[in-house]
Amino acid sequence: MRPFVLAVHGSSSPTAAATLERLCDAVEALGGIRPIVGHLDHQAPSLAEALSERAVVVPLLLGDGYHRTVDIPAVVEGHGIGCVLARGLSGEPAIAVALRDRVREAQEGAGVRADAVVLAAAGSSRPGGNDGARVAARQLRSLLPGVPVRVAYCSAAEPSVPEAVARLRAAGHGGVVVATHLLAPGRFTLALASAGADAVAAPLADHPDVAALALRRYEAAARRPGAALLPEAA
Repeated sequence: MRPFVLAVHGSSSPTAAATLERLCDAVEALGGIRPIVGHLDHQAPSLAEALSERAVVVPLLLGDGYHRTVDIPAVVEGHGIGCVLARGLSGEPAIAVALRDRVREAQEGAGVRADAVVLAAAGSSRPGGNDGARVAARQLRSLLPGVPVRVAYCSAAEPSVPEAVARLRAAGHGGVVVATHLLAPGRFTLALASAGADAVAAPLADHPDVAALALRRYEAAARRPGAALLPEAA
């Protein structure tokens, strides 16, 4: 099998590594291959250090902003001999299912019932960078019938998460839950605790559907024409 590298942003949060470790455990249990995690920032190994010849690189990102479209391709092109870059996770129904499950968990943990949801995404100023969040919100609405879902951003775009929560409060909603459209703990997830919601859902990376999606991305990229396995590895 070709090496499997997960390209992640990286976080200074001590719980981020544990979240990604659970993701890697789940991928290995499903597919018999353990990913290597390569970081763009904050942690080691870097993405460049994690690459090996003919690796399949899966961007563990929920949007198509600068990191997915510029940073990661540049590293792979510059350091990865024979490497293949897979698609990110943006826009996939599996993400909406994970968001729904996390919202339900947050409701139960806080003892509230959501009558409105704010989907909190990282945010991007790059054209198309927020499309994944918008698609996820639309898909989540279909999974939560009758519950309005509003998109908000932790940076680089508007409205902010506190602004979106406040608008829903002003509209008369008494049970507002933040659906965390983020993968691992970090400064953005810490900030959500003070956004004014009744409950904040956990990030998504260690949800089983995210592990299955990352594995599918790996397998599809490895089968891509021009990226076939060497005969001895088939």
